[in-house]
Amino acid sequence: MSRPTFRISSAIRIETALGGLANPRWMALLASLDGSRSITAAAKSAGLSYKAAWDAIDAMNNLAGRPVVATAVGGKGGGGAKLTTHGRSLVATYRAVAAENERFLHDVNSRLPGAGRNLRALGRFSMRTSARNQWSGKVAKLRRGAVNDEVEIKLAGRDRLVAVITHESADNLGLAVGSEVVALVKASSVMVGTGEGARLSLSARNQLAGKVARVTPGAVNTEVVIELRGGYTVAAIITNVAARDLKLKAGRKALAIFKASSVILGAT
Repeated sequence: MSRPTFRISSAIRIETALGGLANPRWMALLASLDGSRSITAAAKSAGLSYKAAWDAIDAMNNLAGRPVVATAVGGKGGGGAKLTTHGRSLVATYRAVAAENERFLHDVNSRLPGAGRNLRALGRFSMRTSARNQWSGKVAKLRRGAVNDEVEIKLAGRDRLVAVITHESADNLGLAVGSEVVALVKASSVMVGTGEGARLSLSARNQLAGKVARVTPGAVNTEVVIELRGGYTVAAIITNVAARDLKLKAGRKALAIFKASSVILGAT
């Protein structure tokens, strides 16, 4: 049986009223410290810097009610650190919770063998970016150039958009016809045209036809949201003067216009 492309995973984090007490790295630090009694070795094992390890120990000692790590400086043995009884108890509890969480996740994933598409969509929701416009689609065409590649992306409905990216970027993303991608465009990069939806004679490759869904004026600029076919929307930020000159209002036909070089691609 082939391994599913997508699966649900999680990490345990324990919170107190004063802040976070336990996370995977901190628990790995304590577990390693219990065996080595060396802050340097435990920090390296947990993937933390020496300072970050000490900061974590200080935070845990402060938040746990009583010390979880006892330290000694200098002396015949050269000093060191070791877990207290309370510290060992916390590690044991964390491991028990993590084991229960792993069993729960195994059960969940075993019940969702055909949910790949939904999991991919949920994964896109977790992506944080400053770009106002984010669309999912598939690569319809990939044209190689001397320096840059032109990528044509098919969105839901019949709309398509074009992005121009470097060879290196296309290779790093593993792009090919049929690849699923996320296209991002800043609202400030989108121009708005009006008329009957016909393409205008412009150098901008992307001209998406739709209807104005919302017009939200601000102190200087206006946000215009244009609804496309397939349920997608495009947001544009234009000046208040331009919005008035175009007589924009809900229901009016409009074009969302932006350059191919303004499109940023991400692989899913």
